Amino acid sequence: MAYYDFLNVVFAPLLKLPALWAIVILSLIVSLIIMLITKYTTNQSLMKNLKDEIKSYQKQIKEAKNEPARAMALQKKAMEVNMKYMTHSLKPTLITFIPIILIFGWMSSTFAYEGIKPQQEFSVTANFDKNAQGNVELEVPDEIIIVDGKTKKIENSQAAWALKGEEGEHLLEIIYGNEKQQHSVLITNENKYPNPIKKTNGSIKSIQTNHKKRVVLPVGYKDWFGWLGTYIIFSLAFTMILRKIMKVY
Repeated sequence: MAYYDFLNVVFAPLLKLPALWAIVILSLIVSLIIMLITKYTTNQSLMKNLKDEIKSYQKQIKEAKNEPARAMALQKKAMEVNMKYMTHSLKPTLITFIPIILIFGWMSSTFAYEGIKPQQEFSVTANFDKNAQGNVELEVPDEIIIVDGKTKKIENSQAAWALKGEEGEHLLEIIYGNEKQQHSVLITNENKYPNPIKKTNGSIKSIQTNHKKRVVLPVGYKDWFGWLGTYIIFSLAFTMILRKIMKVY
């Protein structure tokens, strides 16, 4: 995709860094852009007044906890003010929505998995229609070695092969009866990979390269955080800090 290539160029320096630092920097950049757009596309004086008004109503509601009728009336007014605040916040959200979605798509295609390195063993799985049965074959170029045999029996609507190979982009071909489907695999020392899953038509429903999930932020005994969880953590932290520094309401 054109935007993917464009973002590869724009963020090229980040791709040379460890994934954790790249995502920390990206979360800072995105948070800063959102704060700048919010600050300069909204009436900050009005936003501050609305926020102060909401806080005032919240305080009064707590004080009126033993007066249900008064608390209900205050709650209604607070909701009206909050709706005004959200309406004014909509403009920066609409401006940033598409760029943020594009950046998220690029991050998912860049940081979600580990790349496949030369001579590293990996697997490819073909997923079949539930009625498919019998044998299926995998044809590979000379640069790829099939570790466990080219012919597989379809079991539980799947067939999988263990492979390894030389650096480069390689085209695999899966043959099932008269049906042939191709799938591209990238072997590289760089942190990059094509879309791991290819949807297909016919008895072969999809072909998947089984990349190892990239753990960006290991926590405790379990590797919990991939790129998205790491991004959310740092994005929330940077947003809170930048709001205070830039006085964005």
